[in-house]
Amino acid sequence: MKRARRVALGVGGAVVLLAALDAYVVVTVLIDIATDLGIPLNRLERATPVVTGFLLGYVAAMPLLGGLSDRYGRRPLIHACLAAFAIGSVLTALASGEVMVVAGRTIQGVAGGALLPITMALIGDLWGERERPVALGAVGAAQELGSALGPIYGGVLALLPSAPVLGIELGGWHAIFWINVPLALAAALAVQFAIPAAPARTARAAGRIDGVGGALLALALGLLVVGLYNPDPAKAVLPPWGVPVIAAGVLVAAVFVWWEIRSPVRLLDLSGVTKGPLLATLGVSFLTGAALLVTMVFVQFTAQTLLGLEALDAALVLGRFLIALPVGAVLGGLLTRRFGDRAVTVAGLLVAAAGYALMSRWPLDLASARLLMDADLVVAGLGVGLVIAPVSAAVLRVTPSAQHGVASAAVVVARMMGMLIGIAAVSAWGFYRFQSLTAHLDTPVPFGVDADTYALRLAEYTGKVQAALHVEYTEMFLVTAFICLLGAGLAVFMPRR
Repeated sequence: MKRARRVALGVGGAVVLLAALDAYVVVTVLIDIATDLGIPLNRLERATPVVTGFLLGYVAAMPLLGGLSDRYGRRPLIHACLAAFAIGSVLTALASGEVMVVAGRTIQGVAGGALLPITMALIGDLWGERERPVALGAVGAAQELGSALGPIYGGVLALLPSAPVLGIELGGWHAIFWINVPLALAAALAVQFAIPAAPARTARAAGRIDGVGGALLALALGLLVVGLYNPDPAKAVLPPWGVPVIAAGVLVAAVFVWWEIRSPVRLLDLSGVTKGPLLATLGVSFLTGAALLVTMVFVQFTAQTLLGLEALDAALVLGRFLIALPVGAVLGGLLTRRFGDRAVTVAGLLVAAAGYALMSRWPLDLASARLLMDADLVVAGLGVGLVIAPVSAAVLRVTPSAQHGVASAAVVVARMMGMLIGIAAVSAWGFYRFQSLTAHLDTPVPFGVDADTYALRLAEYTGKVQAALHVEYTEMFLVTAFICLLGAGLAVFMPRR
């Protein structure tokens, strides 16, 4: 029995890892995807839905599909999610336009987001209360491993040479999504033999699902993302529809909170839990998620645009942060045992804020400051990593053991929500700043002038664009430093030791 449980845990962790990898895999190749879709480098705001579409589907599906597995069984739902994940991957790989890429990534997100709570529910089925936290920690480690490996994994796969077959491109960034098809098939076979079959239960036996709460949460997040997405940031931070749509999102979010307080069936049952410290902890996870994804996207952009590096080389620059992240997580776990959740979380976020403040002072000539970049990325990565263990420990400490699976999922949901809203909001400001800084520039053309004059004008234009990008990126890192300071202030209200 113990061996069968370990095999089931290994398979469940593998499918969670597969979904987590794809949450971050496009960070490395976002510029390559934008180029193939005809999106110019000065209009990268049009590529952000490739990231936010996945995250929106991931967060929206996570609370609901885990509940459906209570009714229809873990194994059938995992099979359905893996099939949808493969379909979304194929759509993304075949995409020739922005809409199809975003649709494919959103389907991937819905399928991937469901795999984490279903796997945690499976652990609740197979493990007793005393042993369950260790198994939940293993699944959480698979989720975190995906965030660390995803960008580099994508960069390595994107090195595969162009390989058109019957007019279908299999190489380059397309390979990242084609490879998901055999991986999903292999995972489905492993699930079939490793996950025990369970009879489908009736709605009464399985418990009711808070479909209204899930729909309200998804609608609120969707409205906020749409309100923050500005396809033409030349004139304003927000699009013309931004303010009313964001207001509608906030209103729906308030209705969601009202519903969760009064509904007999809830996405996260807080009965018997001290709500203030728990919500403060989830708020810290939210803000940490925002800082994490802003780093992953815009350090990659910085390396590719200002340093002129290829996707994988740029991912290796980001790798300094990604390597420091798990090191900080391990260190945070050790320090938490001695100093408590709150103290380590506050310290970690202050270290992260210092790291981002240093990143905001990077010079325009980054090629001469590579060691400085590396050191600052390590500081930021260690700071963010320090937060991971104490936040998870604090949530588990203030919730009953019967709710540990749901509480662990809530930490991930909060972080993913932070990624979703954070990247939408911070990039909206950043892309507006870039457009405002370059609005007066005229693109030189090689007509009516001699070659030397054109080359001189092109070099001057390129230098001004580079300077505008530098201002955009460094200001966004400064905003991220303030996000970490806000998180440190919120962490003061986390549970006492």
